[in-house]
Amino acid sequence: MTPHISVLRRRPPVWPVPVLWTLVLGLWGLSRQHSVWRDEAATWQVARRSVADIWHMLGQVDVVHGLYYLLMHGLFACFGAGTTALRLPSVLAVAVAAACVTVIGQRLAGVWAGLAGGLALGLLPAVQFYLQEGRPYALVAAGAGISTLLLVTAIEGRGRATCWTAYGATVLVCALLNWLSLLTLPAHLATLVWVRAGRGTCARWATAAAAAVLGALPLILFSRRQSDQVSWIPPLTWHMMIGPAVLLVIGGLGVLLDRPRSGRLSVAAVGMPLLAVPQIGLVCLSLIQPLFLDRYVLFSMLGLALLIGAALGAAERALRRRFPRGAAWLVPVAVTLAVVALLPQSLAKRSPASRVDDVLAVSADVRRLKETGDAVLFVPAARRDAALVSPDDFAGLRDIALERSPVASGTLKGVEASPGRIRTAMLAQRRILLVTDEADVARPVSAERDKVKTAVLKKYFTVVADEQVRGRRVTVYERLEPARRPADGNPALRPDA
Repeated sequence: MTPHISVLRRRPPVWPVPVLWTLVLGLWGLSRQHSVWRDEAATWQVARRSVADIWHMLGQVDVVHGLYYLLMHGLFACFGAGTTALRLPSVLAVAVAAACVTVIGQRLAGVWAGLAGGLALGLLPAVQFYLQEGRPYALVAAGAGISTLLLVTAIEGRGRATCWTAYGATVLVCALLNWLSLLTLPAHLATLVWVRAGRGTCARWATAAAAAVLGALPLILFSRRQSDQVSWIPPLTWHMMIGPAVLLVIGGLGVLLDRPRSGRLSVAAVGMPLLAVPQIGLVCLSLIQPLFLDRYVLFSMLGLALLIGAALGAAERALRRRFPRGAAWLVPVAVTLAVVALLPQSLAKRSPASRVDDVLAVSADVRRLKETGDAVLFVPAARRDAALVSPDDFAGLRDIALERSPVASGTLKGVEASPGRIRTAMLAQRRILLVTDEADVARPVSAERDKVKTAVLKKYFTVVADEQVRGRRVTVYERLEPARRPADGNPALRPDA
């Protein structure tokens, strides 16, 4: 064994540095000033149900997140419900992804390329947003990092059988967390084509990929029955293409600096397909059904981080030829400058204002404003998530529109009574608290039940308190005296109708 190889093997691994760096970024402001927004509220309230109740719900809604909900149920059962237990899995997942980026970059382009890529991942704005999010997207990114590392290892000819088995299993788990993660497969295929992998390697990849797709196929087919869940996503527009275009340009610059050779395994051969193919694939899918949300392809940011690392690694090598001593400072200085430049955005993403609303803030207002005997209404019904996340704050309030609870109905928001029964129940109340969206983010009332709620409140009640906080609004209504009610010719709104 030569002294050079001995020194290399004794060199400590680099990946713990990006892992610790990512953990620091993730734990910084983790609670977001004790706020939880509507998407995280879905995780919170479902994870607190029993396994049987979760399974019942998945038959009606959100089956695509079933594995994630079961995972979070176990964590909540062990550590209790809270913002730390809600978001820490995402922090740990991005740390794993950063480790994978570092190892891949180091193998293919050297220590500085791996280190720079691993450090860059946690700083990317999209990653910083979902780094502290109680949803499955960061976990999918971790799985994409692991599967990509396994692919690189297999292409290099190390541990083939074990690698391909682990590869297929990882892709399958990611698909069960979000089946759009299967867009990693065409990205990995592009890498195999780029490096001109042999027939044996391509055959093993095809076998592992097919096994993963077949394993996820029942979920994919069943989830299509719940496609109404994504009906709110707007159709694709040219404006929505600006972000992906910018990312591809940045990635392309990284490819140019890496100067890859055709047929050789390189950072560009791995990173560019991982960045570009999921983005382009999601655009193509969105032409059939609107699905274009950046979080669905968050894992493509691993490709961008790899390319950024390769570019900084190439710059370090070029600088080393002229300034051997100063070259080692390039990556630390670049990371420092990036931290400073992104600091306003980093602070903003750790603020409650970074999300559209805050269910905990409005729950605190309800607790302060409610009185004994009050009733509560939600417009739209999905705003019932506040009561499901913070039931103690709504204790004593009667949910007069609710006919079947979310748990009993196997839904996220429950089943409400008919408009006529809601109207009758409202007219029997002295005070009603209405929980809805803040005026700036509220959508026009469209559901017939919600139209009845707002019409009865306007006709027979008067506002005595109105609080708006972090995207949510709670308004307290008191019943008008008969003499003070405005005239109305609509018989559907008369007390005796």
